[in-house]
Amino acid sequence: MQKSEALALAAALLAAAGDLTRRIDDGVEARGFEGRPAYGFAFARLAPDGATVTELAAHLGVTKQAASQLVDELVRKGYAERRPHPVDARARLVVLTERGRDCTRAAEEAAADAVRAWTEVLGEGEVRVLCDRLARIAPCGPLRPTW
Repeated sequence: MQKSEALALAAALLAAAGDLTRRIDDGVEARGFEGRPAYGFAFARLAPDGATVTELAAHLGVTKQAASQLVDELVRKGYAERRPHPVDARARLVVLTERGRDCTRAAEEAAADAVRAWTEVLGEGEVRVLCDRLARIAPCGPLRPTW
């Protein structure tokens, strides 16, 4: 693959990721939730069992202070709450509230809407192939922003 082709592929993948993030964010907002895309990246780590601020910071690739500020915001908006850690008395566990789980479901619905739009353009078979190929080149790892 030529350098220009590689750059075009990289740009297309980044554009698709950006468009998907925007569509999910818009869909979540249309379903009555306020927030920003960073919430979704945090929710991915907090669901289903919660996490400490330190674990969330590592997942997001930010400082503990930045993660703590995000948690403060999520708590203020009713998406998360701090609970005593079940094993470590010094730590607090951040868990999603019912509102946070509802917001997560709204994001799942918005993501499904976005993928349906791709299916209208590419067809269901091509979208399945795309999903398979992307899973092969990026099989695991945390969902995190690239700040």
